Amino acid sequence: MWAGIESQKAMLFASIKIKLCLIGLLAFFWMPETGAQTKDFTVVIDAGHGGKDPGARGSQANEKAINLQVALNLGRLIEENHPEVKVIYTRKDDRFIELNERADIANRNKADLFISIHVNSLKRGSGVRGAETYTLGLAKTDENLQVAMRENSAILLEDNYEQKYEGFDPNSSESYIIFEFMQNMHVEQSIHFASEVQKCFASAGRVDRGVRQAGFLVLRKTSMPSVLIELGFISNSSEEKFLRSKAGQETLAKSISNAFDRYKRTFDNRQSGVAHQAASASAKKGKAEKTQSEQLSNAGQVVYKIQILTSDKKLQSGSRYFKGYKNVSFFQEKGLYKYTYGESSDFDEIMKLWRKVRRDFKDAFIVSFKDGKRVK
Repeated sequence: MWAGIESQKAMLFASIKIKLCLIGLLAFFWMPETGAQTKDFTVVIDAGHGGKDPGARGSQANEKAINLQVALNLGRLIEENHPEVKVIYTRKDDRFIELNERADIANRNKADLFISIHVNSLKRGSGVRGAETYTLGLAKTDENLQVAMRENSAILLEDNYEQKYEGFDPNSSESYIIFEFMQNMHVEQSIHFASEVQKCFASAGRVDRGVRQAGFLVLRKTSMPSVLIELGFISNSSEEKFLRSKAGQETLAKSISNAFDRYKRTFDNRQSGVAHQAASASAKKGKAEKTQSEQLSNAGQVVYKIQILTSDKKLQSGSRYFKGYKNVSFFQEKGLYKYTYGESSDFDEIMKLWRKVRRDFKDAFIVSFKDGKRVK
């Protein structure tokens, strides 16, 4: 009898072990990403045009095909060099995506950077060549306006575009007046990345046509740093040959990838700088007799604030960009208005506030002032 009971126990334990193994396997496959697998930065890469919208036409190639290949090459390079970065594409094949949807993809995924890739074009036989990178703003030259008009004309292929874009006419210069009044809270970061792109293009031997501004609909609704890159001129026969070649597309993607490396390094340094300051402040907290002397400058008190956004225009009090935050102040630096929230000479206190503010302003960071002037 006891032998029978022992046999049943053995069978029961074996059954339990099998079930536990199965549960373990299921838990492994269904477990959400954690730890090192978590992505701390998201970039959205937008290959301009596509599907029924060919973009600019060359003698042997269409813009949409060039844009797509460079975008895919760029995404691959970023993934290889930055496993902590999540890469999202607005399209990975030859399909038509509406301009608003491209921005919505970036917003839904709470992207940290939006890169829209395009190819330029002028009158046939033009000798103009080189790359240029745009940020959102009012086109201050007729040339920039013409580029924006050509890229924005893609909405004419969309259904009910008049309603979707609130009567915006991509071929009317009057429609672009709205961009003079638009505020871009990420203008500083956008210009920073655009400048890095142009530097890397120049290092790769490309003609540097500089950082420019124009009213691009695809950038209008993005809620993160964003740029539109014109890789070159498909209307120039030698440029077209370069743009459609595998070597040329790799060179262009590598240049943008190098710019991303530099931009991401700055982003990481800023984040780690805040973490380092927090750890340092915490350590000093344990030394009560030295806390104040180490937190404050000998020549005067250091005051910490949280920078929440940047604009090239002065924002009205109560602006929607402040997301309901009251008592927002600003300071001017290099022609830009930089808005801050909160103020304290206690770094621990400002750190606590910064953690709360980041829920609404993802790119917020701490800045310090002494005697009314910003200090590093």
